[in-house]
Amino acid sequence: MNTITISLPETLYSRLEQAAQATQQSLPDVVLRAVQMGSPPSWYDAPAEHQLALAAMDRLPDDALWDVARSQIGEDEMGRYELLLDRQSEGVLAAVEMEELAMLRTAANRFMLRKAHAAALLKWRGLLVPPAHQL
Repeated sequence: MNTITISLPETLYSRLEQAAQATQQSLPDVVLRAVQMGSPPSWYDAPAEHQLALAAMDRLPDDALWDVARSQIGEDEMGRYELLLDRQSEGVLAAVEMEELAMLRTAANRFMLRKAHAAALLKWRGLLVPPAHQL
């Protein structure tokens, strides 16, 4: 643990103190929770293989984050993914196609994780981010 000393406006201090009393928690615990809730989205909870890429996004300017948040999977890639899913449900997927489907699934998961993280960062920065289906 590290210690930091900050000066708070009286009104904010009073609100935090009242919250601590109301929840029967210590003031430092309430302050720590407030900082945790208001901090940038964490990439520590993501799978280890994605953490480095998500951490790098913290330094991107807003316009680059908007590009990621608004990006779409290519039609060809999505079409191939859907075809392979259909073939899998029919039980006619060859071994090489199973590998391709797994690769496409991993890429789609990585893609969606990056989009979600970009949107969370933009929201944390105070920008109005529409729901995912409107991006």
